[in-house]
Amino acid sequence: MARPRTFDEDRALDAAMRAFWANGYEATSTQDLCEATGLGRSSIYNTFTSKHDLFRRALTRYIEIMSVPQAEILEDAGRSGMERIQALFARIVTSEYEYREDDEASIGCLTVNTVVELARRDPEAAALVERDLGTRLGLLRIALEAGQRDGTITAERDTDALARFINATIGGMRVSAQAGAGRAALESIADTALVALRP
Repeated sequence: MARPRTFDEDRALDAAMRAFWANGYEATSTQDLCEATGLGRSSIYNTFTSKHDLFRRALTRYIEIMSVPQAEILEDAGRSGMERIQALFARIVTSEYEYREDDEASIGCLTVNTVVELARRDPEAAALVERDLGTRLGLLRIALEAGQRDGTITAERDTDALARFINATIGGMRVSAQAGAGRAALESIADTALVALRP
């Protein structure tokens, strides 16, 4: 009869997610994961099969956690389309200060970090990131279409192009924050993007 697990699997997954998020996949060793989760190697491998499986599950959890507040903002029918995009940018800027390892730089976004590090050579990671991208672009289109209807967002560009522009802007903000850009710099990037969206 198998021994019951004596640890909180969700808590271990969250700790592993944070380790991968801060250090990247390749730079996070099994020993790092043991220290982050408080588990021994055998517990990690018995529960998660492999480092790659643990990373896949951590990335999936990260996407789920981060998607909820963004979806709530972008689907908020009580706001104009432009107000939704403004609120999203504000959320992005704030999140870069919620998740810092030190006073110097953000740890960025695990999905952006994964694209840069792994997406071209890890089909599973690429598929997760691509699915997340599709979801985010769809949510952005909802807000943009609302903005075009209510007159707060330009109708001169189609919403697919605008959604990709916003997504690229957010990715750039995330990378800038990792390089040490301060709040004022990130807010300036967001403000410039908002000007481009106005009618």
